[in-house]
Amino acid sequence: MALRPVQVNIKALDDSAVGRFWAEALGWGVSSEGPGVTNVEPGGGFVWPDPVAVCVDVVAVPEPKTATKNRVHLDLATTSAAHQAELAARLQALGATPARVGQGDVPWTVLADPEGNEFCVLEPRDIYRDTGPIARVVVDCTDPRAMARF
Repeated sequence: MALRPVQVNIKALDDSAVGRFWAEALGWGVSSEGPGVTNVEPGGGFVWPDPVAVCVDVVAVPEPKTATKNRVHLDLATTSAAHQAELAARLQALGATPARVGQGDVPWTVLADPEGNEFCVLEPRDIYRDTGPIARVVVDCTDPRAMARF
C-alpha cells in the first residue's frame, strides 16, 4: 500500500504569524488546536485528511531557525510564467525573502518565509497541474533511494 502525506509541520517562533503567512500564500484559512499550533488548511467543507490536500501545521519552537537549509520544504505550483512571477512577487509582499541554498541557475524561485523556512515557487510543470497550490513536499537527504525504500 502506498503512503500519501497529508500534513507537513513547519517550526516557527511565532506560529500564529507564520501560519497567517502560509494561509495567505496558499489561499487557505487558519485554525488552532491550542497554544503553539496553527493549522493551515483549505476551506469550503474540508475534512481532514483530505485526499488531495497536504495541510500545514505551524508549530511553535523555542529556538529560531539555524542558518542551515531545512531538510524538508514545500514546492508551490504555478500555471504559467506570468503566474510564477506574480506569485513570487505576492509572497515577497507578504514577507517572504529571496533565499540562496546553493541552487545555482534554476527555472524556479527560491524564497524563505518570514522566519527563514525555505520553499520554492516552481515554473509551470504539467505534472503538477492538478496538485493545488502545494506541488510537492521535498525531503533533502544523502541517499534518496534508501529514504524512498524506507
